[in-house]
Amino acid sequence: MNNFYDDAEKVLKRIDEQVTLIAAKMKIDSRLDPEDIFFDNQEFMKLMNISKRTAQEWRNKKIIEFSQVGNKIYYSLSDIKILLKENYNTK
Repeated sequence: MNNFYDDAEKVLKRIDEQVTLIAAKMKIDSRLDPEDIFFDNQEFMKLMNISKRTAQEWRNKKIIEFSQVGNKIYYSLSDIKILLKENYNTK
């Protein structure tokens, strides 16, 4: 019986992760100015497929710009684009 609840919890966690990723992608697909679109830390981690520790490391090393309101971290879409462009490798 316990195994059923463990499996259900794993499924719910995966669904929650996918919903977060879909919401992040919907923000990108909106036709707003990139300066006006912000992602919270959880959305950013899902979008970039990185861990919480990696996101913290990037902030500490000033690899990505961010805003902080209380304990909440936000990243602008334009800053994410800059990060990706600056680290773009051509063949």
